[in-house]
Amino acid sequence: MLRLIGRRLLLMIPTLILVSILVFALAEVLPGDVGRSILGPYATQEQVEILNKELGADKPLYERYVSWAVGFVTGDWGVSPLLNIPVRPTVMKALGNSLLLAGFALVIIVPVSIVLGVFAGLRKDSFLDRGITVSSLSMTVIPEFVSGVILLYIFAVWLKWLPVTAIPPDGSPFVDRFYYLILPAIPLMFLELGYIARMARVGTVQVLAMPYIRTAVLKGLPRHRVVFGHVLRNAMVPTVTVIGSQVGWLIGGLVVIETLFVYPGIGKVMVDAAQTHDVVMLEASVLVVAVIYMVANLIADIVVALLNPRIRMGG
Repeated sequence: MLRLIGRRLLLMIPTLILVSILVFALAEVLPGDVGRSILGPYATQEQVEILNKELGADKPLYERYVSWAVGFVTGDWGVSPLLNIPVRPTVMKALGNSLLLAGFALVIIVPVSIVLGVFAGLRKDSFLDRGITVSSLSMTVIPEFVSGVILLYIFAVWLKWLPVTAIPPDGSPFVDRFYYLILPAIPLMFLELGYIARMARVGTVQVLAMPYIRTAVLKGLPRHRVVFGHVLRNAMVPTVTVIGSQVGWLIGGLVVIETLFVYPGIGKVMVDAAQTHDVVMLEASVLVVAVIYMVANLIADIVVALLNPRIRMGG
């Protein structure tokens, strides 16, 4: 297991370097000029060039990348030239908000999806199986902005059961945040339900066809012992892998939900930075999301290795 974790960590280093190069290059080629964004359209070109020189935007690309990469690793993420605020506290606060929203959605939807998927797999081709499969896939194809608008109108505007925004008033207890996150989390649950439930169903069906399951049944083991002792442990391997990849997507893919519910998450920070050509803020936020994605997949690999002895033994 330690060798597995060590290999994954070593693999993350070149991956992070490659991602950082791509992030920096893509951010630098965005249309617009940081000096022009700060000074506005009425500033002269000479004033813009002077400001770009003060900010170091006129240096060669490789010098700016090395300076930025060294600063990111050492914790000096710089200051946003447009907002004139430190980048790291802003990005980390937004990341915490996105983690809270994504975590709240996953804590609810993961066990529900696994239960539905396992039930469907245990009753393959039955009415229950078809009903769960069709309903979960139907939820998946609905875009989050469509379901979000509908839910917002029904539960916040019409019935007034839930708040319109996702942020509680200042001074509210921390537990109140979860009440305000219910409505933004539901569209995310719709999207995740189909993916996770389908993988749990596929894993269950595949494991039920294995010879050792037939042997356990022929030995006279009770059905609940077969399911909980043999089926679930092995059926969760592909499901855990999907959950790990979905965590990374949730953290960086909440732009629509965060915009719709006025939620200050990392996705909204990235969009605002791209629109205003705030390269410093954009590069830091995108790279942080990449790190979270890789860490989530690393945790998923560790869980899969714990479930499957062949993986952790190098098989």
